[in-house]
Amino acid sequence: MAKSTANLSPSDCHYALMKQTPKMHYKNQNLKTWRQALLKDVKERLAMPKGGVTKVPLRVKSLWKRGHEYGSIEKIQFTSEKNVDVLAFVCLPKNYSTKIPWFVCLQGHSTGAHNSIGVDRENNRKKINVEGDRDFGLHCMKRGIAALCIEQRSFGERRERKQKLASHHGCHDATMHALMLGRTLMGERVFDVDRGLDYLKTRKDVDWKRVGVMGNSGGGTISTFAGAVLPRITHVMPSCYFCTFKDSIMSIYHCADNYLPGLMPIAEMSDVLGLAAPKPCVVVAGKTDNIFPIDATRKAFRHLKTIYKKAGADKQCKLVVGNGGHRFYADIAWDAMLPMLE
Repeated sequence: MAKSTANLSPSDCHYALMKQTPKMHYKNQNLKTWRQALLKDVKERLAMPKGGVTKVPLRVKSLWKRGHEYGSIEKIQFTSEKNVDVLAFVCLPKNYSTKIPWFVCLQGHSTGAHNSIGVDRENNRKKINVEGDRDFGLHCMKRGIAALCIEQRSFGERRERKQKLASHHGCHDATMHALMLGRTLMGERVFDVDRGLDYLKTRKDVDWKRVGVMGNSGGGTISTFAGAVLPRITHVMPSCYFCTFKDSIMSIYHCADNYLPGLMPIAEMSDVLGLAAPKPCVVVAGKTDNIFPIDATRKAFRHLKTIYKKAGADKQCKLVVGNGGHRFYADIAWDAMLPMLE
């Protein structure tokens, strides 16, 4: 019996389409014109909640506040949009000046934002050992940086509590619901970051020339897109996400919240992060990260550098690679970022 040569797998078509160059892939054209067009497209695909001038009041609540060896930590709640409340930890370093740098910190697929301050999830009292330098808030405080550690939708304390889930993290269900409603979970998460910036606007200790976003894995995803589309973000530090779409989320199993309808025919990941140029940017990667392969990360970074060079900011864009897998690498990441904060 002859072996079939028919193209029966869905991927036969998809892989062929992936070979096509995205129509807005940066090729040394006018940077301003390219950026305006791509930014519009990326925002459309994010389909963020229609906040604008009609944003609901933040209604900030302080849930608790405690001293810490590195400063102080306060847990707050604020309203992002109608029927959506956000939990976050406000981390302030010791002896800080009137205006200090801030970073919005985002956990990925994990037990939640409590990891950012190294405590248990349920009552936030018991100290825990956080692997992979994911205690982002504490690392910020140690370096004299304030942090707003946001709990992302469908993670941690914002996990689904009412509907029976199809997946452990709940991101699949939330992603599918958002798509049916003409939204994306990614866009909703970026919107929450923007609302976190609205909260920072109510404070008097924010240096608005130094307001960054950082996160690992799923936190790296939102760091990339928030850094690209939110103008109030000035510094960007995504970890263990930046790669090529083709070699990561399009070739290896990833959760549904990594996908944005219609994006890949328009742009590669380096184009998306290139929208952040000339903002200081540190890309963090793991040498043996098996879901965001390092060779493809280096390839994407070379293209990102061409965009930064065109923006006259090639020294503002750095790649640091840790000797390990899918985790954050605090020492080398901050060694690269701190000089760009001074």
